[in-house]
Amino acid sequence: MRNLNSKILKAGSTLLLAFCVFNRVQAQEIQVLSGANSPQDDQNPVWIGDGTLLFTRAFHPGNVGGVTDPGDIWMTKKNEDGEWSEAIHRPDLSTSGYDFPIGLEDLLTLLVYHRDSEKNGIYQYSKFGTDWNFLRRINVDGVEDLSGNVTGRISKGGELIFLSAKREDSRGNEDIYLIKKESIIQWSSPTHLGNVINTPGQEISPFFNPETKLLYFASNMQEGAQGKDIFISKALDESLLNWSQPKKWEQISSPGSESTVTFINGDEVVWSSIQNSDGFSDLLTFKNPEPLIIPEEFEAPKAVAISQAKEEKQVKVQEITPIFPGNSVGVPEVKIQQKELVVEEEPLEWLLVDQKNKTRILDYTLFGLSQGNWVEMDSDSIRVSKLKENGISELKFEAISFFPKTISTSQILSEEPNVILLAKIETGSSLTLDKVNFKRGTSELEGDETFGYLDEIVGFLTKNGGFKVRINGHTDSAGDPGLNKALSLERAGAVRDYLVEKGIEFERLRISGWGGTRPVASNATEVGRAKNRRVDLTIEN
Repeated sequence: MRNLNSKILKAGSTLLLAFCVFNRVQAQEIQVLSGANSPQDDQNPVWIGDGTLLFTRAFHPGNVGGVTDPGDIWMTKKNEDGEWSEAIHRPDLSTSGYDFPIGLEDLLTLLVYHRDSEKNGIYQYSKFGTDWNFLRRINVDGVEDLSGNVTGRISKGGELIFLSAKREDSRGNEDIYLIKKESIIQWSSPTHLGNVINTPGQEISPFFNPETKLLYFASNMQEGAQGKDIFISKALDESLLNWSQPKKWEQISSPGSESTVTFINGDEVVWSSIQNSDGFSDLLTFKNPEPLIIPEEFEAPKAVAISQAKEEKQVKVQEITPIFPGNSVGVPEVKIQQKELVVEEEPLEWLLVDQKNKTRILDYTLFGLSQGNWVEMDSDSIRVSKLKENGISELKFEAISFFPKTISTSQILSEEPNVILLAKIETGSSLTLDKVNFKRGTSELEGDETFGYLDEIVGFLTKNGGFKVRINGHTDSAGDPGLNKALSLERAGAVRDYLVEKGIEFERLRISGWGGTRPVASNATEVGRAKNRRVDLTIEN
C-alpha cells in the first residue's frame, strides 16, 4: 500500500508528498495545484483541454451565494512550465446553489449540473470566445429526484454520463447511475449500475473511459477502502451494466479520502484528496508525471463467481450402473441413470457497521416481522427459504446506543454479506419516522402501520435513556408558508402526545415545526414532495 506521508497544506502550499510504490526504488512526489487550491473545499476537477481545468469550489466568499454557497465553478490554467495559474471564478457557469462541471459534450458544448431554487438538473452551455453562454436544459427524466452528493462526468464522445447520487433504489448512500444520450436534448433516465459497483456505503465521482472500458470512482466501502479511495472496474459487455470486481487504485490512494480523477493525458492525472474525512479537499497531481500504474487484469465479480460455482455444482450428472443378468452367461447391460447434486442452502451473512467511523458492530439483536409481530431470530442460521416459509416480510437490527434499522426481505443479498449501516445515538444524529402517516392536510395520525411503528419508537426510547429528543415536523413547499409551519408543528405535537401517552416522559420530548424550509428532495416532483412531508427525531443533550 502506498501511503501519503505528510499532511496536505491548504491555500497554495508547495509541500511535496512522497510515497512508495511497492518495490520501486524511486518515490513519486505529489504536489498540490498551487494557485488552484484555497482554504475552502476544492474538488471535482474536469480537464476540458487547451490547458484548462474546471472544478467546484465550496463555501468561498467569492461564490455567487457567498460563504454559504455549496459550490461554484472555478477555472485554472496550466502553462508550458507545468505551473497552474491562480484560480478564477466563473460566474457565467455558477448559481447561488450547488454547481459542478460534467464535461464537454462536444468541442463547443459544456454540460453543467445546477441545483438551486431556480435550476435543478443538467444544462448546456455554448462556448463563444472565452465565455460560456447558457444554451438550454437537457431532458433527463428523474434527474430532479436525485439528492445527496451529486457528482459525475460525461465520457469522451459525449454519449454517456455517469452520475453519483442518492435515489429511492440506492443501496445506502450515494450510488452510481448511467445516463445515455438519445437525441440532441433528450437523455435516458438514470440507470442503477448494480451491486458490484454500488455498496451500502458511498460511491461517488465516476469517470468512464470508453476506449479502455474502465470506470474510475470513489468508494468508502469497497474491499480495502480507507476513508474514500479510488477504485477501477472494467465493463464486461456493451450494456455497461455488468462490471468486473473493482480494484483499488493503489497509486493515488491514501489513508485519507480521495474522489474525482481527471486525465490530462496518458501519464498525467489530477485528483482531489483530503487527509481525514472532516477536512476540505485539495487538488493534487504528480510533480513529475510518470506512467500511471493502472491494473490490467480484472476478474469477474465475486458474487457472480459464487453463483456460477453453485450452478456448476447443481448440474445433472450421469451415473453408469451395470445390471447383471440372472445367470453367469452374457455381458452385463448398462443402465444410465440421472442424479442431481443438491447444494445445501447457505445461511445469510450480516455485517453491521457504524456508519460514521466504519467500525464493525458485533453485539446486536435481530428480529423478524411475521403477521404483525416482531420475533427474535438467530442471526447465524437465517436462510432465504425459511424467511419465506415463516412469512417474514421485514428484518430489524438493534444494537445498544444505535438507532434500529429495518430492511425489507426483498433487499436481502444471498450471494454476499449484507452490510447494515447503523447510526449512533449521539447529539445531532437523527432518525426519519418514515412509517408515520397523517390524514391528508391534518395532524391526525392514521393507519395501523403508523401506530405499530410509533410503538417501536416507544420501545427504542425506553431501552435507550439519558438523552432528550426533538421531534421535527416538515411539509413540502406547496401552499401558504405560515399554514405549513403551523401544520408541521401540530404533527410533531401529535407524535409527542402519542409517545407521552405510551409512557415516555414529557420532559424528554421537544417539538419544532419547520414547514417547508428544510427540504431533503426537490419540490418540483410529487416523489420529492412526498419525501419532504416527514417527521424526524433529533438527539439533543
